Amino acid sequence: MSNTPEKIAAKILEDNMVGTMATIEGDKPHSRYMTFFNDNFTLYTVTKGNTHKVEELSKNPYTHILIGYDGKGLGDEFLEIEGKVEISSDHSMREKVWNKVLKGWFTGPDDPTMVILKVSPTQIKLMNSKRADPVIVNF
Repeated sequence: MSNTPEKIAAKILEDNMVGTMATIEGDKPHSRYMTFFNDNFTLYTVTKGNTHKVEELSKNPYTHILIGYDGKGLGDEFLEIEGKVEISSDHSMREKVWNKVLKGWFTGPDDPTMVILKVSPTQIKLMNSKRADPVIVNF
């Protein structure tokens, strides 16, 4: 059974937690590294509520994420993800994504400064997958 673009994309998300997330400030892009948690192609990331990214996403909820490139070669597979972001302080979401890695920034899932950015993809492209062109992933 061959690997489908969906299986390859799911494996990339399973194996890679760190990627870049772009937002717009005015009319200029702003990118930063973020840690992502995958739940069936919906991505979650955690940040403080008073950050520039939260302010930017409040004005324009769309993002572009690059994830998966590991630097081993020019043909490394990675994903380009376009999505819409929902900013949430919902306790169940906080519990869902909480892990010990976050202790460096937050006191726990009840930390009042913590917000969850839920990224619902509008398009996912599989890049460098031994194909001439990017492949749209069905999710």
